[in-house]
Amino acid sequence: MAIHTLDITKEHCPMTFVKTKLKLAQIAAGDTLEVLLTEGEPLENVPRSAKEQGYNVLSVEHVEGNVHKVTIQK
Repeated sequence: MAIHTLDITKEHCPMTFVKTKLKLAQIAAGDTLEVLLTEGEPLENVPRSAKEQGYNVLSVEHVEGNVHKVTIQK
């Protein structure tokens, strides 16, 4: 089981979940994706959209400033 990282702190909706979904498509089932994103729309939309797509959102953590880490298991 591998851990992958995706930094979308410079992206804006709707590209935040598009990039997250593309990365999730590239990783193996059971692998984990750590997504770095900013608060506001990305922080609201990425975890919700991941759950709606059937992924398991393991955690949402504050990193520093307005950056958060969402951990998603495929």
